[in-house]
Amino acid sequence: MDLKNILTQLETANEEEVETLLLQFNRENSHTFTFNQKEEALRSKLCQSVLTVLGRQTQPSCQKTCLETLRILSRDKRVLAPVATREGMLILGRLARLHAGEEGDDIQKTPQEHAQSEEEERVVVEALKCLCNVVYNSSAAQQVSVEIKLAHGLCANLHTVRTWHHEVGLFTLRLLFLLSALQTDVRGSLRREWHAVRLLSEVLEHTLDVRWVGPYEAACPDPQALPMPAEDNERAMEALKAMFNLTLSNASGEEDDHQFRLISAILRHLLMLKTETEEKTEEAHSHAINLLNNLPVSCLDVLIDVPVQGGQEKYSGKNMDVVQVLIDFMEKRIDKQGSNYKEGLTPVLSLLTEGSRHHREIRRYIKAQVLPPLKDVKIRPEIGTAIRNKLVRLMTHVDMGVKQTAAEFLFVLCKESVDNLLKYTGYGNAAGLLVARGLLAGGRGETQYSEDEDSDTEEYKSAKPFINPITGHVEEPLPNPIEEMTEDQKEYEAQKLFNMFDKLSRQNVIRPMGVRPDGTLAPLEETLCDPPKDNSGSDSD
Repeated sequence: MDLKNILTQLETANEEEVETLLLQFNRENSHTFTFNQKEEALRSKLCQSVLTVLGRQTQPSCQKTCLETLRILSRDKRVLAPVATREGMLILGRLARLHAGEEGDDIQKTPQEHAQSEEEERVVVEALKCLCNVVYNSSAAQQVSVEIKLAHGLCANLHTVRTWHHEVGLFTLRLLFLLSALQTDVRGSLRREWHAVRLLSEVLEHTLDVRWVGPYEAACPDPQALPMPAEDNERAMEALKAMFNLTLSNASGEEDDHQFRLISAILRHLLMLKTETEEKTEEAHSHAINLLNNLPVSCLDVLIDVPVQGGQEKYSGKNMDVVQVLIDFMEKRIDKQGSNYKEGLTPVLSLLTEGSRHHREIRRYIKAQVLPPLKDVKIRPEIGTAIRNKLVRLMTHVDMGVKQTAAEFLFVLCKESVDNLLKYTGYGNAAGLLVARGLLAGGRGETQYSEDEDSDTEEYKSAKPFINPITGHVEEPLPNPIEEMTEDQKEYEAQKLFNMFDKLSRQNVIRPMGVRPDGTLAPLEETLCDPPKDNSGSDSD
């Protein structure tokens, strides 16, 4: 339908004619996501005309049709100027029942003040969808949203979580996520003034049907229960994404500590749940892991300290069910072909690393699964299908962040002992971490760990003298290439090799390096000139 014709007719059309005109436009463009650039000015005028209609008192059916038109138009960020104004955003906020621009007391008194008909609810949903599109596509609209305190209205609506229909809740949470992601300045107000973290925790409690059996312990999900419905899972993920944004900055205080421990318990409950599909379960667990990474590491004990459910004696009575879920999730992400390891894998590796670094039982349990006592050392550590083999392969991944995270994880499982790490990975795979940590000369990291000793198997003890420390495995004996050479031939080959290295060094193709006494790399000439440190003590005055 011709845009000029629509605009001309809208100027004189009554409410019924407006609805008829726009319904036809909506049907023709419902699946349109790319628009003719030559018609930008016309579409911008249509935005203004639709807003003018929405600013008048009209029937819900006409409002819904106008909002559907605006939602279609808002897919094009170049025509949003009429909407991204104070007046335009207030109109959309009013139709979404967000009471934008009102004072705080008024907001608290009037969220969803009366029961809505089905048609009125569709108006609210369409208005929220429009706001999501406009906020996402327009920086001007984002700024106006802050000025009219749109986020405050969203938080007020979080109080009515128990009366939400699915789409109202979904797009309320999505809009809160978008505002907190795109306007970082609003996060502090959301946390401190409007208590958004607590409200989102309550949304999750209700959505996930959490039943508390202890201060920070939720009842174990019934194994026979049906999977979490898809709609509940959708809302939960939007709440998790919004909460992730709000917990990016550090906070302190008893109230925050209590809230974070409560969130940890809710996330533990979520990690033990299944949804209708394996893909959606993995997605929900991914958002839970991202959020756990934002919480203080001291709160992670909530994941394993569940007195009512009980635990395992060998791990001081701690429950390791959720740690096993995280290990399984990690292995699944490693096995996923063509996946983005940086986004999909590093968050769970970081979480397991910090959990292992600060909680002895978590480290002991994960090490038993990932780095069990060595028996067969005839195969290189990076070859095989065990979790250890997969992680060792990641230590030489092309992505620097991925390989550093994988190496750090294994290093922490080895209690940051260089000797223990080399036992499981070989020097070649671990070299990158050791260079970065300044531990090429051996030693330990800075974290203090318990003194419990790792016991080696008899198979490992007997094979240890024959293990190649570079590759980390026992190699088949190779013939000695210089065995039948005369002394003159050996000297000639050594001089030839020296000359080759010297030539490459002079041409700056390679640079010979040495290890300083502190374990860091330096040019060879510097390490040869550095006098050894005198560690002898002196009692003299």
